Amino acid sequence: MNLLEQKCAHSAEALPEADITALLPQVAGFAVHGGVLCRDFAFADYDETLAFVNALAWMVRQEDHHPELTVTYKNCIVKWQTHSAGNALTLNDFICAAKANALYAQRCGA
Repeated sequence: MNLLEQKCAHSAEALPEADITALLPQVAGFAVHGGVLCRDFAFADYDETLAFVNALAWMVRQEDHHPELTVTYKNCIVKWQTHSAGNALTLNDFICAAKANALYAQRCGA
């Protein structure tokens, strides 16, 4: 399954652990901590960080699936989980994580 070609569903079911394990390699840099899919994106400076945050904000609005963000001078920590699925991980979280990685690669060549 190519996550970049998927769209978030309005209602998503919690993924079983086996599916989470299978999808995790498709979102390089992300890890699951305490049931939350997260990644710390690093940037050269605050302007690059904010440019990424703005691009991410546009993407998540299109997907209608919003992460928790922590923004600092050279970093943006992105955390995904689906509140409507009981704060579990769903396919929506992995779709958006893959798209966040694509935005980062596009902006930073990473």
